[in-house]
Formats: sequence, structure tokens, C-alpha cells
Amino acid sequence: MPRLTTHVLDTARGAPAAGLRVLLRRAGESAVLAEAVTNADGRISPLWDGPAGRYALEFHAGDYLRGTKAALTDPPFLDRVPVEIALEQDSHVPLQLSPFGYSVYRGS
Repeated sequence: MPRLTTHVLDTARGAPAAGLRVLLRRAGESAVLAEAVTNADGRISPLWDGPAGRYALEFHAGDYLRGTKAALTDPPFLDRVPVEIALEQDSHVPLQLSPFGYSVYRGS
């Protein structure tokens, strides 16, 4: 079964995004399969160790950014960052985050 890990970096602060909540669902479904919070290094390892398929990650960026006292618009430009992936093998999904943008990619 493929394993899923993630790592979140706060590029505005130049530091790991510790304490950011991440949810995992099957793509197109509402039931939460896994939920975790990034550790002090901004990592969750593993978030999921289950069957292959299409999954949707939801990064709770707005809550995290409010917790860092970042200067945000009202409402915040970013609140939740959705990422849909095809999980066929062990995968790492890094997210680089700032109050006004993000980048996500397939890591190694």
C-alpha cells in the first residue's frame, strides 16, 4: 500500500509551518480518512498508509496563518488549500506557503 507524507514550509517566515492542520479524503467524497497537524519541522510522516487511488488533501492555511499573526486581508486570500493527487506509489507532497500564494509539487 502506498504511503503519503507531506512537508509544509512557510516561505514568508522562512521556517517550517508547525501546527498546520491537514485533512485527507478520497477525491469527490466528504468523509475524512486521516487528519493530522504538522510537527515542529512542518512534517507529517505518514499521513496515510492505505490503498492506491485518487485522494484530496486539504491544508488549513488560513488557521495556520492567523496563528502566526501574519498580516492578512479580511477575508484571507488563502483559507484552505486543496490538492488532489493520484496515489499509486509512496508519495511526498511538499507545500510552500505564504499569506498570498502557495506552491505544491510531487516531492521525493
